[in-house]
Amino acid sequence: MLLQQLLNGISLGFIYILIAVGLTMVYGVLKLLHFAHGVIYMIGAFAAMIGITYLHLPFLAAIVFAMVISAIAGMAVERFAYRPLRGAHPITTLISGIGVGIFLENLFQIVFTSDTQAFPETGIEVSVVNLTESISLTNTKLYIIAAGIVGLGLLYAFLKFTKMGLAIQATAQDTRAASLMGVNVNRVISVTFVIGSALAAAAGVLVAWNFNSLFPAMGAIPGLKAFCVVVLGGLGSIPGTIVGGLILGVVESLSDGFMTGMVIDKDAIAFIILIVILLFKPSGLFGKNVDKV
Repeated sequence: MLLQQLLNGISLGFIYILIAVGLTMVYGVLKLLHFAHGVIYMIGAFAAMIGITYLHLPFLAAIVFAMVISAIAGMAVERFAYRPLRGAHPITTLISGIGVGIFLENLFQIVFTSDTQAFPETGIEVSVVNLTESISLTNTKLYIIAAGIVGLGLLYAFLKFTKMGLAIQATAQDTRAASLMGVNVNRVISVTFVIGSALAAAAGVLVAWNFNSLFPAMGAIPGLKAFCVVVLGGLGSIPGTIVGGLILGVVESLSDGFMTGMVIDKDAIAFIILIVILLFKPSGLFGKNVDKV
């Protein structure tokens, strides 16, 4: 039972990681908490639904289509909601992001209604894979883990071995110095939003497929939990985000398996962890020391 819940937690953790990596990268480059990120996750799920239902795309092509649409949406949010306010008070940009998120969520409720919809047929049969006599996972959860590993591997290679990846790291260290050295900061920021939005879209599609449901408000709670993961791992730290996502996923899974009927809901655990981290180690597990968050 323990191993089963650990595996379930790892699968859930990779979902949080795929969402939270975008938040971490945006914070690292802009020192901005991107609270419209959960809506980008939702846009990815609906884009895949449109791709399968109306464009008759195969599932993998629908995922790529969703990542492209979400990347464009993420770029648009940066261009129109954040760039004009760059240099303004952080609260101003924070409110701008929240406003854009509310606008997009309500727009999708007008277009698709607020009802929960079933995810379209993908042609891939959902089955149970028996790892041992007592431990099993659905193939959808195995795909989630595989997607998380592949996504993180590609992100590592991009940041480590490409000029744009090095430019992103340089901008995250010192935006002004990177600009003086010839780095196009606006382009770097746009690419950062593209990557983070594409990974969030992949997570949204996989979750909608796994639970066979999608609705316009589906990104609200995962977006807040991703914020908790970022704070837990350390603001701006990608390794910290990976560890924090796995910790949160495992803790939620264990509480769901062994604390059924408790007063504390498993969704509240993320926010309890957030409060504890802010009280005792506001810099997170791998973050630099900060005076306040």
